[in-house]
Amino acid sequence: MQVDNRMLSLAHRMADSAGDILRRAFRADMAVENKEDASPVTAADREVETMLRKLIEAVYPDHGIIGEEFGNIRTSSPFQWVIDPIDGTHAFIAGQPTFTTLIALAKDGVPILGVIDQPISKERWLGVMGEATTRNGAPAHTSRCASLAKAAIATTSTNYFTPEQATSFERLKRACGHVTLGGDAYLYAGLASGKMDIVVDAGLKPYDFCALKPVVEGAGGIITDWNGKPLNVASDGRVIAAANEELHKAALHLLQRD
Repeated sequence: MQVDNRMLSLAHRMADSAGDILRRAFRADMAVENKEDASPVTAADREVETMLRKLIEAVYPDHGIIGEEFGNIRTSSPFQWVIDPIDGTHAFIAGQPTFTTLIALAKDGVPILGVIDQPISKERWLGVMGEATTRNGAPAHTSRCASLAKAAIATTSTNYFTPEQATSFERLKRACGHVTLGGDAYLYAGLASGKMDIVVDAGLKPYDFCALKPVVEGAGGIITDWNGKPLNVASDGRVIAAANEELHKAALHLLQRD
C-alpha cells in the first residue's frame, strides 16, 4: 500500500484544522483581493494554506508541496502534497456552502490520496488509490446511469472554456438530460455520491483536480483529461468525470468530435 496510516492521519488532521479556520471565517466580514489572474483571494485562503504547509513540514519535511497561494517547493521529491485551501473562493465569499478544501498526495506525479472536505456541512470524501471511497466513513458510490439522455451534467462555469471548448461542452450538454452550473470540486464529490453523472471542466490547475482522482475512481467513476488520459500533476487542466465507463466513453466521444 502506497498510502500508510501516517499519511492518512496527516490528511485528516489537515482537513480538520482547515475546517476550524473556515467555519470561523465563513460569512464573516472579510477583505477580498484580486490576484494577478483576476481570481479572488481572502485572508482565510492564505491562513489555511499557511497552516497546511506547517503541518506537512512537521511530518514530512522532505515531501514536496504544490499549493495555490504560495507556490511549489521541493518539486523533485517523489511525494508531492497538492493543496487548495478554498476551492470555490467565489462561493466562500458569497456565503454559499459549496466551497471545499482539497488535499491530495501524489507519488511520482500520480495522485494516490485525495480529500474533498466541506467544513460547513461537515462532509468529507476520502479516496485512496486501490480502495473504496468513503463519505464521512461510509462507502460512497457513483450512480448507475449509463444513458446520456438521462444523465445529470455539470460544470463549474462556462467562462473557463475557450470558444472551441465551449462548443464541445455545448454539444455534450445538449445530449444530456439535466444541467447544473456552479459547484467547483463539490460537483465531483456529488458525482462520487451518485448525485451527478458527468462533470466537465477546463482551465484547472493541479491543486484543483489532483484530489478528485482518487475520490472519483474509488467510488466507481472514471476521471480523465479530454483525451481520455489519466490525470497527473502535469495534466493540462481539461477534466471529465463520469459515473461509469459506459457514460464516460459516450461523453468523451461528443467532447472530442470535430
